[in-house]
Amino acid sequence: MIVNHPSRPRVVVAPDSFKGSLGAVEVCAAVGEGVRRAFPDAEVVAVPMADGGEGTLDCFLSALGGKEMALAAVDPLGRPVQARYALSGDGRSAVVELASASGLPLVADAGPDPLGAGTEGTGMLIADAVAHGARDVLVCLGGSASTDGGAGLLRALGVRFTDAAGEDLPPGGGALARLAAIDDSGLRPEVRATRFRVACDVTNPLVGPRGAAAVFGPQKGAGPEQVRALDAALERFAGVLAEHTGVRVRDLPGAGAAGGACGGLVAMLGAEPASGAELVADTVGLPAALDGADLVITGEGRVDGQSAGGKVVSVVAALARERGVPAVALAGSLVAPLDDLHDLGLTAAFSLADGPRTLEELTGSAGPLLAGLAEQVARLRLA
Repeated sequence: MIVNHPSRPRVVVAPDSFKGSLGAVEVCAAVGEGVRRAFPDAEVVAVPMADGGEGTLDCFLSALGGKEMALAAVDPLGRPVQARYALSGDGRSAVVELASASGLPLVADAGPDPLGAGTEGTGMLIADAVAHGARDVLVCLGGSASTDGGAGLLRALGVRFTDAAGEDLPPGGGALARLAAIDDSGLRPEVRATRFRVACDVTNPLVGPRGAAAVFGPQKGAGPEQVRALDAALERFAGVLAEHTGVRVRDLPGAGAAGGACGGLVAMLGAEPASGAELVADTVGLPAALDGADLVITGEGRVDGQSAGGKVVSVVAALARERGVPAVALAGSLVAPLDDLHDLGLTAAFSLADGPRTLEELTGSAGPLLAGLAEQVARLRLA
């Protein structure tokens, strides 16, 4: 039975990707299909979202167009890799996703190298974007394989990091323990003239018990001794950065994102950190899309209490509440309590699991399950 609605309903679909299963664009398509089963004439507005990590580049390309640029770069271990970034239609701005050249999945075949992995490949992408005329570069952090404070990235842009003997340090965060001086005389004028913004979804400082090494190092293969070594190296890095630039990023919220790359970018390039999901929402026009909406459907692979800390679901819910629009989240995994999300404006949340299923079954059937669940949400909320 088709549900009748007194007017053509407007439904905004603004999800993050379901990692390991569907990208945000694919999630939008599946949810839109389900909504139209209930309301064939529904106006479904797809606004793929991301939080500044993996998938953000595709989100921008889908929403804003532009040109996808391919480049031969290096991966976190210095091996050749084909990476990509986005250049706007007018060539004045670019979006660089750190994970494209410096992401953890790129070292899956060789295994992680916590002390030696670097971010030089991301710097190569930025250099290419600037060479093509971009003077506003958004660097999307997340999924990094390295804890080098962004030193490799900066090295690719012309910055030297040297030891007490004046020798260049090798790649990787471990080497920063021997950092004695920074020489940025090789930083090109066009790089200095570029506005840099960094999108991230964490508020961790550079060092300490909540710092880049302590919190994210184990995810990159670092054992306890390596975590301590990396934290000490980043402490040294922060001190020399402060001496050279006058900018103190040791305790800056968010400086620990992407193995401290955020801290290095802020100190050396004057980068402006921002909540990834909020920045993406503003850039792709989500606030305007929500005006006049009857319902917004968001979601991500896992929704839990931590989702309230700046993840896509929380940002979408807050924007929806400001406009009096009910917001429903769909998730592969749903873990209570969700009180903080409800306080932010989330009306309800539902899991895709329609019965006992393995993770493989859920990820393999995510599209049809999303469509079916979205249909039921639309019938209930818009009837």
